[in-house]
Amino acid sequence: MAFPNEKDVVMTNLLPALMFAIVSVAASPAWAADPSADVTDLQALRNAVKTDKKAFIAATVHLTPDEEKKFWPIYDAYQRSVERSNRRRVVVLEQLISREQQITDLYAKNLANELIASDEAEVKARRTMQNRMLRALPARKAARYMQLESKIRAAQEYDIAATIPLID
Repeated sequence: MAFPNEKDVVMTNLLPALMFAIVSVAASPAWAADPSADVTDLQALRNAVKTDKKAFIAATVHLTPDEEKKFWPIYDAYQRSVERSNRRRVVVLEQLISREQQITDLYAKNLANELIASDEAEVKARRTMQNRMLRALPARKAARYMQLESKIRAAQEYDIAATIPLID
């Protein structure tokens, strides 16, 4: 099965719609009062990430200047990897949403395989990031960041999943 060029798909209306679904929330009073707002409050977490993810992470992880020098390059590399996985996922989801005819079993199998491959690429990136973080930071701060990133990704995944229809 051939998928269209990623650049062509990204330029469609799906990417803005998915990105809007990921980050569309109103400003939160919890974020205004404290940038490291309760990360168990999903809406406050969404608001904080939408406003300024890096500032939110910095305020929540409490890095020293020396730790910041090590942390941010690892963080940036991980975010680039996640973005590549997201683009790959968008290609598949766009195929699913824009399909006008019935989805065959073979087509559904190919879509499922591509989604799993995208997930696997993200897990590999997360494992690499974790190993680098544990070498660069005290274990508690590394674990705190990994928990925070996991919560952020879970909220984003939920928002995307809520907008994608099931295959008939």
